[in-house]
Amino acid sequence: MKPQIGKKYLITTDNWFFAPDGESYRAVWGTAKAVLTSEDALGVKTNSKSTNWYVSIGNMMIAGCQIHYVIQSDAVSFEPGISEIEHAGQRHVNRLPITRIYNADVDFANG
Repeated sequence: MKPQIGKKYLITTDNWFFAPDGESYRAVWGTAKAVLTSEDALGVKTNSKSTNWYVSIGNMMIAGCQIHYVIQSDAVSFEPGISEIEHAGQRHVNRLPITRIYNADVDFANG
């Protein structure tokens, strides 16, 4: 599925990444701006051992090889999730400190 430019998407990634706010995430949500070749995205043509396409979404760029799922979604919840751990026959539920979905449409310059 090729993202439609101007629509909002939730993209999950294969690995954790650091976003512009300095936190680590496993997914990004924002407005799709472009699907680019490595030459357009980075200014260099990559070889066969590197990804050769990128998705520009909100204020960041994702390497095509890191994309796991792409879901068109006009809104998502940024509420922190929960973590469940079983230990000694008991289930422990903890609220995560922050969401693991990065909001790429946030404008850091204007708060």
